[in-house]
Amino acid sequence: MRFVHLESIDDERVSAYVNLTEIQLRNRLEPAKGLFIAESPKVIDRALAAGREPISLLVEEPWIEGMAATFDAIDARWGADVPVYVASPEQLKRLTGYRLHRGALAAIRRWPLPSVADVCHGARRVAVMENIVDHTNVGALMRSAAALDVDAVLVTPSCGDPLYRRAARVSMGTVFQIPWTRIGGEDKHYWPFQGIDELKSLGFTTVAMALEDDSISLDELTRRLHADASDPDRIDRLALIFGTEGDGLSRHTIARADLTVKIPMSHDVDSLNVAASSAVAFYATRMR
Repeated sequence: MRFVHLESIDDERVSAYVNLTEIQLRNRLEPAKGLFIAESPKVIDRALAAGREPISLLVEEPWIEGMAATFDAIDARWGADVPVYVASPEQLKRLTGYRLHRGALAAIRRWPLPSVADVCHGARRVAVMENIVDHTNVGALMRSAAALDVDAVLVTPSCGDPLYRRAARVSMGTVFQIPWTRIGGEDKHYWPFQGIDELKSLGFTTVAMALEDDSISLDELTRRLHADASDPDRIDRLALIFGTEGDGLSRHTIARADLTVKIPMSHDVDSLNVAASSAVAFYATRMR
């Protein structure tokens, strides 16, 4: 590694790390520059293990010694010229706009996202995030999907970026482990109209998680997943669709989905946060 001790936070070489708290700005700038920011040694290590190429690192001086294995892995795969910018905790807070909890950031090169067909090849169960914009929820859904053996995740064009710093950190780096892509790319008109048709053409039963009058229960969905091959209601390939915070799924999505499914709840609770509801649905529908 090439260690560079920062003398000033105005150093142009660390411009990628400036103002990381400005979410809307970062969502535009990072893809345009072909990079994303990974935060914390665990997330950085999982990105590197997945073969994601580091551009540079920004590390608090007290964390240098504890990241020796990470630096050795980078040297072995990408050579010794990847810069590690070293700063004090005070410098990093002024540079990024917040206090780091785990003392390390990395600018990592983005990669071309695969096609939906490639991501879904051989998949029995996939999740779709429709327009979920809270990065905590994006990361939490990714983490639950990985933990509960969902085969792939699809995000709609208006959904938050799974590679955004907070989303990747909340996911505990599982965003680099579970296959995912954007369905429709950046075409905001593709979903749900063509998008749901694409999933159906790949053999998926599309399930809108929504509290509708004709919704079946999650228990009934599970029964259909594990029904005998002779049962006409049997589901072989499942696409679970989760809606945005507050408004839930769009009426167009609900109308086009094969089924709507609800989680039965007590005490007049009308809904669960999407991070919680997705975890419940993933656990209930896991392949036994």
